Amino acid sequence: MAIDEPDMLPRRRGAIVLYLDFDGVLHPEDVWRRPGYGPYVATPPGHVVFEHAALLARCLEPYPELRIVLSTNWVRVFRSVRKTARRLPPELRRRVVGATLHGRMEPVWFRSVPRGVQVWGDVCRRRPAAWLALDDDDVGWPAVCRGHLVHTDPVLGISDPAVLAQLEARLAAMHRPEAGWP
Repeated sequence: MAIDEPDMLPRRRGAIVLYLDFDGVLHPEDVWRRPGYGPYVATPPGHVVFEHAALLARCLEPYPELRIVLSTNWVRVFRSVRKTARRLPPELRRRVVGATLHGRMEPVWFRSVPRGVQVWGDVCRRRPAAWLALDDDDVGWPAVCRGHLVHTDPVLGISDPAVLAQLEARLAAMHRPEAGWP
């Protein structure tokens, strides 16, 4: 499988990065794709894809320098960072600088390792000044990454009040001068 665009890195090393999964974060995790219709939330009823995207955009608003790296399987399904990012609202889309999956990566290996290993590999390559990951999957995350993970509820995602409070606190902490960011 080839991703249609070259691997995108932030314009400079040391950026502040949010690793963003979609399923179980921006909407419930039970998402399917129907040809001619596109992605939809299968269960529970009454939910729609990206229902919490505006909430995330509001959380990120005070941090214009924060960039997003997609850590979602949607990049593999749509075979493109750009096609995947286009599904996000503009205020999130313009922050996307790449994905954990890129064209020089072996896709079989990528699918075989836990999400946390995928994210850690990207952190080692990009070397952000500070980073945070939003994901409903906390299985197999390396110990060095656990402190950077905001673990979401697979149905409520970031709309869970406890998760939202943790996300807001962690974003604020990442942007304090003592966190290594002016």
